[in-house]
Amino acid sequence: MSAPKPQGFATASIHAGYDPDSLYGAINTPIYASTTFAQNGLNELRGGYEYTRCGNPTIAALEKTVAALEGATYGRAFSSGMAATDVLLRTLLRPGDHLIFGHDAYGGTFRLIDSVFAEWGITYTVVDTTSTDAIAAAITPDTKLVWLETPSNPALAITDIAAVAELLDGPQLVVDNTFASPYLQNPLALGADHVLHSTTKYLGGHSDVVGGVVVTNSAKLDEELAFLQGGAGAIPSVFDAYLTARGIKTLAVRMDRHCDNAEAIARHLQQSPKVKAVLYPGLETHPGHEVALRQMRRFGAMISVRFHDEAAARAFCLATRLICLAESLGGVESLVEHPATMTHQSVTGSTLEVPRDLVRISIGIEDLDDLIVDIDAALAEVE
Repeated sequence: MSAPKPQGFATASIHAGYDPDSLYGAINTPIYASTTFAQNGLNELRGGYEYTRCGNPTIAALEKTVAALEGATYGRAFSSGMAATDVLLRTLLRPGDHLIFGHDAYGGTFRLIDSVFAEWGITYTVVDTTSTDAIAAAITPDTKLVWLETPSNPALAITDIAAVAELLDGPQLVVDNTFASPYLQNPLALGADHVLHSTTKYLGGHSDVVGGVVVTNSAKLDEELAFLQGGAGAIPSVFDAYLTARGIKTLAVRMDRHCDNAEAIARHLQQSPKVKAVLYPGLETHPGHEVALRQMRRFGAMISVRFHDEAAARAFCLATRLICLAESLGGVESLVEHPATMTHQSVTGSTLEVPRDLVRISIGIEDLDDLIVDIDAALAEVE
């Protein structure tokens, strides 16, 4: 007997996508560490699986869970967020097509589009996606796709997803929802066509697994993604899928603690004369605050800080002790980085270049007082 359909987010995080198996009643999704599956006859599949590159019960359970949390019908998991990005772009675009994306997009996304897809004959326009007028002006007869990050990486700009969706007539809308997670924002409900996550970040949540996922309500896109998922083979390992699914079970409680800490730290940083600006959508001074209030449950756990010069930014990054200097984000531990020389160095010299006085902080779930002590000690080292 199947459990009733989960209604609340925290309940769905734990139960959606998997029922205890009928053989042994395992509460957690088993790790089906098998490359191949026995068949009942010639091409008569037992349970629908033949070869793990083309489908595996552990991976499928993860896909169903994320789809449920995003209010989607379909989900496909990949070996990394960039693999998911690559497969999604290859599915939606053809030579001669045009796409629009943000002037503060993730450096890895820009690098892929600029160095790989541009050589394939894809053209692109970089705009401030917070302006629907700018998006409208960039649309051409060849535009097939608008790619949004909201909040963006690392400027934490907020784009009105519903307004952009209403604007588009023809081009499809993809939202990279990594910074928000499904707990804080559901782009499909706001009009987006497809949603992408780097599951490496908040969904996994423990900095121990790399992955990506695409969710959609389009049966056609899902079929095409499934073909490339197996045909190109950029699938997660079953162990990675299991770890990600395990992380998702605590997503709701983690995100609330992440947000509690981030909201307090953003306001604390605002008080320092050594800080030029705090970029955090939970602050009333943030230009996207009102939009974030409408489309997000809370404001997230990413904070970007602009110092008065690059030297001060570098000094802060090198001075924290509890907050570790490292790339990535979304884990239980707090991390700090200098995007211009770390995650976003590939956009140097482009229209997406990150200010060199900017520091990005991923706020973890440690005790708030300990984080503030570490931040204050690091600020004391900034001249």
